[in-house]
Amino acid sequence: MRRGIAATALVASFALAATACGGSDSGDKADGPVTITWWDTSNATNEAPTYQALIKDFEAANKGIKVKYVNVPFDQAQNKFDTAAGASGAPDVLRSDVGWTPAFAKKGYFLPLDGTEALADQAKFKPNLIKQAQYDGKTYGVPFVTDTLALVYNKQLFKKAGVEAPKTWDDLKAAAATIKSKTGVDGYWGSTAAYYAQTFLYGEGTDTVDASAKKITVNSAAAKKGYGTWLSLFSGKGLHKADTTADAYAHIQDAFVNGKVAAIVQGPWEITNFYKGTAFKDKNNLGIATVPAGSSGKAGAPTGGHNLSVYAGSDSAHQKAAEKFVGFMTSAKSQTQIALKNSTLPTRDDAYTAEVKADPGIAGYQSVLSSAQPRVALPEYSSLLTPLDTELLKIAGGKESLDKGLSNAETALAKLVPDFSK
Repeated sequence: MRRGIAATALVASFALAATACGGSDSGDKADGPVTITWWDTSNATNEAPTYQALIKDFEAANKGIKVKYVNVPFDQAQNKFDTAAGASGAPDVLRSDVGWTPAFAKKGYFLPLDGTEALADQAKFKPNLIKQAQYDGKTYGVPFVTDTLALVYNKQLFKKAGVEAPKTWDDLKAAAATIKSKTGVDGYWGSTAAYYAQTFLYGEGTDTVDASAKKITVNSAAAKKGYGTWLSLFSGKGLHKADTTADAYAHIQDAFVNGKVAAIVQGPWEITNFYKGTAFKDKNNLGIATVPAGSSGKAGAPTGGHNLSVYAGSDSAHQKAAEKFVGFMTSAKSQTQIALKNSTLPTRDDAYTAEVKADPGIAGYQSVLSSAQPRVALPEYSSLLTPLDTELLKIAGGKESLDKGLSNAETALAKLVPDFSK
């Protein structure tokens, strides 16, 4: 958050807290319907309208429950919920990033949902997604949407250059050079963000930490090798240089959807935006492949997505209503409708209908989900990416060496998980 808008954000924080139903001031009448508040963190333009339509369907089927919808910017929601829950004024339902779930569960802010109406269809969900909603043996969220990263590419440019989707990062380098020679367009543009760089760690069979051994591994030999590969993809024929500006994400995305770069690594949350670009007016021009493998032969990317979680600080009536709402929003019917309208990936197999899979973006990402790697069930895990974002940006921009940057990151991570060894 920029310092210049801190005051505005503070006002917004109070406004959001006032909308929550978890506190004593719920606004419900003794003989009236229960009103629950849902903080949704989805894209307000592309995704939110679908959810608002489903709320109307839910209210029509459940006359005793009203849902107050609040769209909260994703990059602000974690801190806002943390603040609101600590003051006993959080919303009844939160669209929680899978990385937030264990942290909020550890603090006691989320209600365990095992055996409730919210998880009545637990067996229908992909097991690895249920696992990501669990902490200390209990389930604190219902998988709502899922995602992972994939290599997305422009089929026409690849065909013109006579290359196929690369299986390894070395293959990608060779393909990028050929694409540049044959089309004049860069073959690949990588991201400096730590979340995207995780794929390079997985390709070497490692991660930022080894939770079972309680050891920080971000500066290990395997991690250095992975990050070395990541860094090498910012220089060379057909490889776009690192963008270290604040708008790098938008620059990379815009270049890809308009045919100015042949391939990037991206998630399915951008499917609808891919189709808005000039390069993908024909949706079938969008190629989707598993991220290339590292030297270990392994290929994979983080499993992302969001759970719907219920606030533990509200009364029984609000919790029961929230559980019913979560069950409705994660039902096969709702999941199918969401996928068709928003081009997001369902979390349960029975929602991958023939109509849903007719979208090449959804079908393509579904094909790479099996290689996705669940995140470590560590409350601090999501916060580990923050210092890495800072150091990787400096490394990619040539402001510090790889060794220095990873050493700095290791020191920063040690403060976040002080009981872990280096």
